[in-house]
Amino acid sequence: MSLIQSLRLVLAKPHPAARPFLLASGAGLLMGRATGWRPTRALGTLSGLFFGFCLYFFRDPKRVTPAGDVVVSAADGRVVSIEKIAPPAELAMGDQPVWRVATFLSVLDVHVNRMPAAGTVTGVAYHAGQFLNASLDKASDLNERNALRLTLRDGRNIAVVQIAGLIARRILCSARDGMVFEAGERFGLIRFGSRTDVYLPPGVEPLVEVGQTMIGGETVLARL
Repeated sequence: MSLIQSLRLVLAKPHPAARPFLLASGAGLLMGRATGWRPTRALGTLSGLFFGFCLYFFRDPKRVTPAGDVVVSAADGRVVSIEKIAPPAELAMGDQPVWRVATFLSVLDVHVNRMPAAGTVTGVAYHAGQFLNASLDKASDLNERNALRLTLRDGRNIAVVQIAGLIARRILCSARDGMVFEAGERFGLIRFGSRTDVYLPPGVEPLVEVGQTMIGGETVLARL
């Protein structure tokens, strides 16, 4: 990645979900600068640091999604597992094992989730759960999660699951039943630190490897 690309990534416009955090920390920063009282100045310093962290964490860079019949990564991060497993039961996609690509998002990764392919949302299922380390395999079953069934234009289905992590406490999802998305289009965000699983259609093989770095909306997971 070039220096210019790195700067564009770091200085990208923040996601709208950052607004309440930026407003609160910005107010604390201004309060700290407006008074000479030592505790207030300390609050201002901490607020300034948190303001900078939120700008970085909620950054939402533009992405160029490859054309063609491909499945792209739904999130930035690192692939922590690739295995054949049945899709989440709550999505009613059957019990035939399919390839699942699990991507772990550290607190330093972009946390905006993007649709892995073009299609229609035909199922949304939220499941309350624990907040284990999202890089653990059992997090798929035990952690708080939000699962989507995306029906492609040819009738096949893809499942996308947003999974809360060790310090994540909020899954945001704008997708609803019946909504139509293009590949790479934003549909949600998880704060702070999380995991996103993509279940490929039957017969579709993954093209990535464990340990590989993903770029949401751009890295090709598979070809349809």
